This record gives sequence, C-alpha cells and structure tokens, in this order.
Amino acid sequence: MDAVTSEEYASQTELLKEFTNVPSIDNAWVFKTNSEDISTAMFSISQPNLLANSKRKYIMYSHITRADANSLDFQWSPFPIEMTGVSVIVPSPSGSKLLVVRNGEKGSPTKLEIVDQSHVDKEIHVKQSIHGPLYTEEWFHGISWNQEETLIAYIAEAPPQPKPAFVASGYRKEGSSEKDCNSWEGQGDWEEDWGETYSKKGRPSLFVLNISSGQVLAAEGIARSLSVGQVVWAPPSSSGCQKYLVFVGWLEHNGFRNTARKLGIKYCSNRPCALYAIRCPFEGPDADNTPISIGLVASSGTNGCNILFLCTSDGKSYSAVMGCNLTASISSAFFPRFSRDGKLLVFLSSKHAVDSGAHNATDSLYKINWPSDWKMDKQLDVTEVVPIVMCPEDDCFPGIYCSYMLSNPWFSDGCTMILTSAWRSTEVIISIDVLSGKVTRITPEDSYYSWSALAIGGDNVLAVSSSPIDPPHIRYGRQMTPEGQAHRWTWDEVSSQWTTASNKVKSLLSHHSVSILKIPVDNPSDDLSDGGKLPFEAIFVSSKDSSHSPTVVILHGGPHSLSVSSYSKSSSFLASLGFNLLIVNYRGTLGFGEEALQSLPGKVGSQDVQDCLTALDYVIKEELIDASRVAVVGISHGGFLTTHLIGQAPDRFVVAAARNPVCNLALMIGITDIPDWCYTVACGTEAKQYASESPSPDCLRLFYQKSPIAHISKVKAPLLMLLGGADLRVPVSNGLQYARALRESGGEVKIMFFPEDIHEINIPRSEFESFLNIGVWFKKHLK
Repeated sequence: MDAVTSEEYASQTELLKEFTNVPSIDNAWVFKTNSEDISTAMFSISQPNLLANSKRKYIMYSHITRADANSLDFQWSPFPIEMTGVSVIVPSPSGSKLLVVRNGEKGSPTKLEIVDQSHVDKEIHVKQSIHGPLYTEEWFHGISWNQEETLIAYIAEAPPQPKPAFVASGYRKEGSSEKDCNSWEGQGDWEEDWGETYSKKGRPSLFVLNISSGQVLAAEGIARSLSVGQVVWAPPSSSGCQKYLVFVGWLEHNGFRNTARKLGIKYCSNRPCALYAIRCPFEGPDADNTPISIGLVASSGTNGCNILFLCTSDGKSYSAVMGCNLTASISSAFFPRFSRDGKLLVFLSSKHAVDSGAHNATDSLYKINWPSDWKMDKQLDVTEVVPIVMCPEDDCFPGIYCSYMLSNPWFSDGCTMILTSAWRSTEVIISIDVLSGKVTRITPEDSYYSWSALAIGGDNVLAVSSSPIDPPHIRYGRQMTPEGQAHRWTWDEVSSQWTTASNKVKSLLSHHSVSILKIPVDNPSDDLSDGGKLPFEAIFVSSKDSSHSPTVVILHGGPHSLSVSSYSKSSSFLASLGFNLLIVNYRGTLGFGEEALQSLPGKVGSQDVQDCLTALDYVIKEELIDASRVAVVGISHGGFLTTHLIGQAPDRFVVAAARNPVCNLALMIGITDIPDWCYTVACGTEAKQYASESPSPDCLRLFYQKSPIAHISKVKAPLLMLLGGADLRVPVSNGLQYARALRESGGEVKIMFFPEDIHEINIPRSEFESFLNIGVWFKKHLK
C-alpha cells in the first residue's frame, strides 16, 4: 500500500466511525401510568461494537408529560442501560413485567428472566434437551404474553434428533449416549433447512412457559411438515375455560413439484404459509401429568382439524383438536393480530408472491370475525379488507408493502390499525379502518423523509423519521381536529441527545440535498401492462456542486425489494466523501403497484439494466452530474446489475463495486438456497411449470445469456468484489468465477473475502471494512 492510499484509509476510517456510532432504534413501547397526563416510553436501541465484533444493546426510558393541549414533554433517563448478553426483551401487556431472554451458547441453557418493576422475580434455565435458543428475529420470531400475564408463548429451536453412537466394536444398539474416550457420536440423517441465516438453527417450534411454576411445555399436535412462527394468544373464550394459540405455519414440502425441500425463506414472502390454531399445552391431560393409557387418532373434523381421542388412567375420555388451519382458502397468511376487544383477527397475505413465484409482491390485508365462544371445530370466514393494487393512479395509494407489524397496532376505537408501508420511494405510516377498508396516509405527503412506526400510545403514534442526509429523529404524532375540519396529524419532533449524530456528521451532510426524481420509461414495449409503463423513481442525493462532483449509482437487491429515502450509514458515508448518490428504484421494485413489479420477471439483464441507464441519462440531461465521473455499486441483484452495467455499457462507468453479486445464473442454480428464483427472474412466472433440480440444456443456456458473465469481455471498469464466505443465497463461487475470469482477460479486480459472513455482509467489522474499502476504491478511481 502506497503512502497516499494509506493516508486515505486512515482518513476514511475516522470518518466512517462517526457514522457507525449513530445508534439505531430497534423497538419501542408506550405504557400507561396511574396519571392520565403521564405515560412511559421504553426504547430498545443498538450500536455496533467493532472491538467485540458484535452489537451493543441498550434500554432507554422517557416519561411523556402533557404540558397542555398542544405540547408534550419527554423527560429522559440520564443514561442508557446496557443489556449485556441479552438477546431480546418483551414487556408484558400492562408494562408491569419484562421478559428478558438470554439465549445460551452451544450446549448451555437458555435463560428466561421475568423482571418485576423493582427486581428479577423469576429466572428459568431451560435445558437444551427441552429446546435451544429462541428465534428473536426474521420470519419465525414470536414471543407473546397472554392477557392475564401468567403464560408466555414463544418460538425456539427444537432439540436435535438423537444421533447414532459408535464404539470401537461398531454401532451401539441402545442408541446415543454421552460421548467419552471410547465412543463417538455419528452424524445421522441430513435434514433440510430454510437456507440463508437458518442453516445452523434447529426446527422452529412452539413452546409455552408457565411463569408461576417455571415449567416449559412444547405444543403438541403440530404436524412435523410445518415450521412455525409469529405466535399470538387468542382472546379468552367467553366461558374462560379454553386458551388457544394462533401461529403461522410454513409448509416444508415446497420444493419443485411439491418435493420435500425447504427453499430459502429469508427475504422470500412467496413461501406458502397459513394461520393455525392450537390449544395451549397447559390444558388437557398432559398439563397435570395425568397418565394416558390409550390413544387413537381419528382422521379430521371440519376446517382441516385433526382430532386426537385419548383415555386417561382413571377411565376418563378426552379429545383434543391437534391443529386447525384457519386460512386454508388462501395460500399465504402471516402477522396475525387480534383487535383489542378480541372480536377481530387480522393478518397480511402475500398470495400474489406465492402464486406468481416472485419472491416478494404486493400484500393484501384480511380479517376473520372471531366469536367469543369459538371452538376449534368451527369454520371461520376469511374476508379481504385491503386488496392488491395493480396499477395506482398518479401518487395515490400503491398497495401494502409491509416487512413488519407492531405487536399492538390498534387505536382505541378497536377497528383502526396502523402499518409502516412502502409508498413509491418513501416509507410511510398508514391507518386502515378494518371495517370499511379505508386507507389513510397519516405522515406528511410533501416530504422526501421516510417514516416508521415504533409504538402506539392511546391514539398517538411514536415514530422515527429520517432521510439519506438526516439521521433518525423520534417523532410523536397526534390527531388534531380543528373546528369544522377533517382530522389531520401533527408530528412533534422529540429532542433526544442519544439519537443525535455528531456535529461532524451533521456538518458534512448539511452540504447535500435530497430529491426524488420521476423517470419516464424509455420506449416501453407493447407487451407491458399499464402499470409497467408508469414512471419509476430514483432518489438523488446531490452535493453542493453536484454537476462537478463524482456520482455513485446505488442499486438495491431483490429485485423485488426497495431503496427508501431513509437514513443509511453506508450511503450517508459515501455522500460525506463528496459523491452525489443516484439510488435507482427500477421497475420490479416494491411500492409501485403489482403490475410494475410483475413487469420484470423474465426480463432481468435487459429491462432493469435499461432502467438504470435511463435514470443515469435523465440526470445527465438535466445537467445534474458529471457524466465522465460515475461509479456503480450494488448487492445481490444490485450486484447482478452492477456487473451487467459495466459489461453492457462499459464506457459509462469509471469504477464499480459488487457485494455478493449474482454473476452466473447457470452456476448459481445448483448451489443456491433459492433455485426457484433463478427460473422466475430469467424465464418469467410461467417457469414454475417446468422448474427442476436438474435444469435442461435450454434453461442453462438461457441462464448464461441472462447473466453478467456473458458480457465480461467488454468490461473496462476496475471492480471491487466483496464476498461473504457463509453466503448460501449467492454462494461465493459465483463472484469468484466472475472475478477470476475478469482478471484472466486483463481486467483490474480486487477481491475481499469475509469467511464468517452471510449474504448481507453485516457482521460489524465486515460491514465496516466493506464500506471503508468501497470509499477508498471509489476515491482512487474518481479523482
């Protein structure tokens, strides 16, 4: 490394640390107090710890006091409290108790702590023979207190299946035992897993903790063909004698032609799933350890329920419904939420993703009227509340695009809920009247900021807003009803020192501005639907003198994903180096209606590439940037586009960086956790009919033709390749093959390899080093 490069690394390291130190808000809750004018907010925040290569987690409290009808005061605790070794925290519905989960390392028990307002009331150690670590993020996560705050349901890793044991003389017939110097444990049968991030996790299974006794029971009667998650308690029955759990179950037989394969589920809402109901395991004969002498399984009742008939040792008969599919009429159902009065069960569906094969698509909202005396043999009607939006008009509601839902999303009227959803290139908060289906955007419409809901306090909303040049700010939304006028929302900014970026970060970003550009589709083909011909968008972050500054084109993955106008430390870091940012939401992106999204399958490598070039042409024509100083960077499908662009338009880009890029679909098809993705993006949605684990020569030929490697001979731009060694989505061989082939043809390539990292490259040190090297690489080549 020469002296100039060494100095650049040192300078950018100090700068990147400023952005890394900005904390992020993971969760928040608002609780009522004894006073009507005071409530308490609790925040879970995190911050990368580069030295420990992990994330620090903190809790912060604030008292919210109403000074008068038009103003609020947030009184913060003086310091955040670090939660060392804590995996997740979940307060009880009343806020009087707190569940603290400390997931054990391999071989050690999981610890569940019940914290009272003044002390740790219970500490339960759950042995690995009962279950492994709790699922605390992604799709399978689910932790739910019951209304009485006596039971907690959660999703954890089931204990592994027993493995064969061997001794010097051979197989030990009596089965597995503790290993010693004279024996060893065999591997046993290989089991399918859910791919990226889940390959080392046990089967997601449902358990219930009895807080009083400390006993943990596994839910019985769930078919082994289901992986479960997102559990919630159903409201108590009118008789008070039945407790039910509602959860999401994903079919494990979702390979090609319904074979027994678990395809990758991370970022993939197209995996079939349904809502199921089951009786709490602390009810029935098992709850009091009553011996069972006889058991018969009868086929099924109505509504797809399996019924188990049992006889106990004292001669009493007992029947239990083992599992009930509540949403058998549709192919997708997730994020179940009961209304405050327990009369409605609402949920989201990604039916269009399941049916089309697109890995994400426009969601719809459904409801079920939940009777107070419901029994599991009663069939319930499913009603659509908010349908798919195919082709939105102008800037009207484009449909629901929701990646999470608050545990309590309800206003006090019991029929209005809120969601955070993508709305073209911004993220907004919407309210939905689940009785009428009316959707209202409650965050400001004339803003390039993105908003995300954190919690509801009464009829007020605690939220966070940010932009590419404005780090997150806490906001508190209140409905105002001026006399004779309709409801409108007022959003107060909440002063908070711990969410504020450093003065250096503020100063560097203050020289930039943000705009969202509407890009007309260039020569749309006749076979496109109306939605596929609508303008797409690009977020443009311009420096003080943008027309003379270098520009970085940033491309999201997916392709059915989205770049929203929120704060990103990596993008903001690049802006602080003096770059303009052109963040392209090409057609196929979420947030623009279903027809625009479905216009891309079968046309990757052409339509999406052309959209990126059209966006670049737009800012050049408007004289917003210097056309001779353009870089491009992307991850996953964004890396696919990056390597396509430098091959198909070699004279347009001076330098490039690709993070775990898709470079050769023909190579990827046999080793990725989502082979169906390769068929859908290359061949279109009709590819579901002939997709196979053994692709035909014609398919392999098409995969190659659609891939960036087909254009590698034309590449001129120096390329930085960043690869995660544990990536199952786009395995490292894809990027290495492309980089080696480029080097073979005389191209300039730098490869960075992170052996422990997955597709996102998000371990704190890896993420830091990735963007440090991208910054140095771009500065070197964009002088």
